Parts: sequence; structure tokens; C-alpha cells
Amino acid sequence: MNKKIEKIIKKKNKSKIICLTAYSKNIALILDKHCDLVLVGDSLGSVLYNYKSTREVTLETMINHSKSVRLGVKKSIMVVDMPYNTYRNPREALRNVKLVMKKTKCDGVKLEGGKKIVSIVKILTKNKIPVMGHVGILPQTDKKFTFKGKRLKESEKILNDTKLLEKAGVFSIVLECVETKLSKKITDQIKIPTIGIGSSANCDGQVLVIDDLIGMSGSKLKFVKKYADVKKVINSAVKNYKLEVLKKQFPQAKHSFKM
Repeated sequence: MNKKIEKIIKKKNKSKIICLTAYSKNIALILDKHCDLVLVGDSLGSVLYNYKSTREVTLETMINHSKSVRLGVKKSIMVVDMPYNTYRNPREALRNVKLVMKKTKCDGVKLEGGKKIVSIVKILTKNKIPVMGHVGILPQTDKKFTFKGKRLKESEKILNDTKLLEKAGVFSIVLECVETKLSKKITDQIKIPTIGIGSSANCDGQVLVIDDLIGMSGSKLKFVKKYADVKKVINSAVKNYKLEVLKKQFPQAKHSFKM
């Protein structure tokens, strides 16, 4: 197994795992200094392309953005989301994942689902491909985006799914909007790290969409915290540029060429 991934697994119960999404080299260069894991998420569908859902994201789009992110990631683990309808069966999954691994040089891939994808995960891990799981809210297939684990039956299913995924060989599991007590129960009962998003501090690590964190998306989701207002900074810079151009203050001689 990838030594970086082994290092992530060993962090369980010792120190929190830091994860953020990236869709380009410039952002990845910054995140790589601070993150353990950089995720090229199919969330780029809504963040960059204004798609109604992640279902519209194509394999080609994921590969192109991942190639850019790879240029900025040296220290962290780089994981790529496999988009909707690219892993419907073991054969399709293996073919597409191998293509992603080859084209992007990523360290692993992430698949959404529990029991339904266990046979697929087994094939991938058998081929020595690192896989990250994802349970709770599944953006690629869920119609209603409400937190998971409210009912006993649902809670038991999610817990069982995480155990099946662990047994199938995933190296970590994203818990998206999983009820607080359930996220703790899962984290306590499986030996691999859990990465939470809207699933409380009980998880072994946390992930957020970078555009949400820096205030670019305008997201008002309950689990999002805005750490900076980059949109305000950009607006100010563009406004100053506009004023200087109009007043003929830019470009100055130092920005121009002379014989």
C-alpha cells in the first residue's frame, strides 16, 4: 500500500486528518502545505459549472481537473471522485479507475455507496487500487439532502455499510451529514479513519469544499464555516484595477517596455 496512505491510517485515534477539495493547481499548491489529503471532488459540478447535481460531471472533466491538481500536490494524498455512472459494475469500474489512475497519477479514488458497491471495491483493492468509501448523504444518487441516521433502521444500515466497506478494503470512509451519535459509533467500531463533512467532531478527520471555506460559493449549509471572504478581496482588487486604468495610473513605466 502507498506509504502516504499507511500514514493516514495510522493517524486514527492519534491526530485529526485534514482534508479539503481542490479543482486546480493554484489552489492545490496552497492546500498541499496544510492538508493530509486533497480531494478532487465531483462537487466541482456545482462549484465551477453550476450543474444541478454531480450526476452531470463526466469522467473527462474529472480527469482534466485532476491533472491540474496533481501539479500542485506533492506532500498530501490526492484522491479523485469517480463520477456518476462510471462504476456501475466491477468491469466498468476497473476500466475507468485504471484510466483515472493512469491519466492523473492520483493516489486513490473515492466511490459512493455501501453494500451495493462492495463487490466493486473488492475488485479494485484486489488490483491494488486504494479506495476511499463514502456513506451518509450520497450526492450522486440521493434525491433528498437531509442528514442520515435519524431512524434506527437507517442507522443500522449505515453502520453495517461502513463495516462491509472496511472488510472490502477501503482505507478510509467519508461520512456525509451523519447524525452525531452514529458518527461516533462508526468511528469507534471501525479500524480505518472516518472523514466527516457535517458529521460532527467525532470523526477522525474533516473535509470541506474549499470554495465554501473561503467564501466564494456563498453556501449557507449548516455544516459549512466560512474562514475568509475571498470574494470581497477579489472585488476590491478588481475595483482598484478598474479605477487605475480609468485614471491612467496603470500601467506605469515600470510595467512597460522600452528600447
